[in-house]
Amino acid sequence: MTPSNPLRDESGSTHLDSTAQLMDRITSQLGSQLRLVSLDGSRRPEPPRTPLVLVAHGSRDPRGLATVTALAERVRELRPGLTVRLGHIELNEPLLGDTLAALRPGPAVLVPLLLGRGQHVKRDIPAVAARAPHLDCRVAAPLGPHPLLADALQARLTEAGWPARPGAAARRRLGVVLAAAGSRDPESAIDTETAAGLLAERLGVPVVPAYAAPTAACARTVPAALDALAAEGRRQAAVAGYFTAPGRFAAQAAAHAPWIAAAPLGAHPALARLVLHRYDLARTAPAVAEPRRLTVV
Repeated sequence: MTPSNPLRDESGSTHLDSTAQLMDRITSQLGSQLRLVSLDGSRRPEPPRTPLVLVAHGSRDPRGLATVTALAERVRELRPGLTVRLGHIELNEPLLGDTLAALRPGPAVLVPLLLGRGQHVKRDIPAVAARAPHLDCRVAAPLGPHPLLADALQARLTEAGWPARPGAAARRRLGVVLAAAGSRDPESAIDTETAAGLLAERLGVPVVPAYAAPTAACARTVPAALDALAAEGRRQAAVAGYFTAPGRFAAQAAAHAPWIAAAPLGAHPALARLVLHRYDLARTAPAVAEPRRLTVV
């Protein structure tokens, strides 16, 4: 019911694996500092940083705006001096177009606060960015799938009552439904299945992806996923909210939970680190062969 070999993101592990990696990081940080010092020992002015624009979907639930605003603040705390702005695709202000219009001419990196590939990432966000001719925009990959999201999902499940260290007998009773919004894009379903595989590997129990707003591409409902777990003898099934922020779909999915329902990912520290990871990858990606005003990476 879950991918047997879930895909890994380009970053692999989120932890340092060796002393050599630690030394590489120290050398890189030292080099960055030395580049700011002139030959006479005076400090060179620091080059301007490319602004980071967080692109949220938007929600009629006021907790949605509060959540993404808190996430933006976490990102600023992790990267002092970086310009971090917030723009919405719909429903909330500021809208993405207004946020981009207010930026100074130059480069900008847009990081979608979305958890998989879909029409918002592939079409809507690039279309808005293309209407900002004073900017050289790069649109980063969506947040998911990634091992850092598995960290945040596990933390939210633990907060809801998931056992910290279940034994083998307990794991045979446990299962998880990973509840996502759903999309018409088949690649979005692939991304959610991959995220389910990463969480299953972390927890050691089956994790079944399901959708609050099923489509032809994302057809399995949350009740159907719970029934599938029950048919396998998984008598304690949790619902993990694979949503960035609270909203209608998250509430609908949680309402089906027969046991515990984990809160959406929210402003978890792992999401702030993942945002900066996506930003750095997009900002440093090789330039395209033909100069363009918009690059999706």
